[in-house]
Amino acid sequence: MSVETAGFREALARCAATWPTGVPRELLLYLDEPPQLPSGSPGKNGYLRLGFERRGAKSQLIDLDRRAPLLVQQALYWDEALPDLPCVFIISNAGGILQGDRNVIEIAVGPAADAHVTTQSATKIHEMDANHAIQYQRLTLADGAYLEYLPDPLIPHRHARFLTRTHIDIAPTASLIYSEILLGGRKYYRAGELFEYDLFSSTVAAQRPTGEELFVEKFVVEPGRRPVRASGVMGPYDVFGNVLVVTPRPHADAIFAQVGAERNETEGWAAGISRLPNEAGLVYKVLGMETLPVRARIREFWSVVRREITGADVPTEFAWRK
Repeated sequence: MSVETAGFREALARCAATWPTGVPRELLLYLDEPPQLPSGSPGKNGYLRLGFERRGAKSQLIDLDRRAPLLVQQALYWDEALPDLPCVFIISNAGGILQGDRNVIEIAVGPAADAHVTTQSATKIHEMDANHAIQYQRLTLADGAYLEYLPDPLIPHRHARFLTRTHIDIAPTASLIYSEILLGGRKYYRAGELFEYDLFSSTVAAQRPTGEELFVEKFVVEPGRRPVRASGVMGPYDVFGNVLVVTPRPHADAIFAQVGAERNETEGWAAGISRLPNEAGLVYKVLGMETLPVRARIREFWSVVRREITGADVPTEFAWRK
């Protein structure tokens, strides 16, 4: 393990090779350089690689490479229902995502290995007056692997410009649950700051190790250019939760049978489930007026997924996360 990684550029190249060449159209307005550190300079090019392998009776974090501001200390085994499950918190010492940041996260789970990865807290995407921020993620799951990648919410501040691209390479017998929660902004900051960011662009693409494409999902949110309150977009809701479950068809069928479309006007949320193309799995979406109901619905869905795939229940939620 090394604090400074020599493989950052190689990792960035691996991630970039997955995507079409050229600058994404939605970033063309935000290519000016900030007056502070240039984009992607030291301290603004975080890198994190996590490699999990099964060693004997339990899975272990056997490959850890990191560059600030992205940090991980060690794997913990605090899940009583799955005591052999390594649980990792991704830490940022930057206080959030800043203009000009270029971060890369790689997570690899070996054959029959398990892992749970989350973040230390919600991630703030700070206000920007130049350029933009990018995060590349690459998730690789071998045969029989199981990964729970459940980061805390993203909070875009006024004029934030953020693009995230996630590439999934997953074996047919592996299972992944991946979530993304996007807040409308700092709702209770001063007089309120909802949907005042410039750009949020998220793309998730999945394929088999053979190169067979499974699906691509992309959404681009530009509140200043296109209304987000329209019916079929956010409507009256302020928080968006998106959960992808890539898993073999028998698991997907069993989960789908237990989860339906729901709406609770009293608590202020709506949720629904659908199938991914090419029998890749399921997608579960939640809209809410506040963060807690959205997190609760995702946790409830995660419970169904974990119980079906592993036979275990999710752990009791930490008091500070409620």
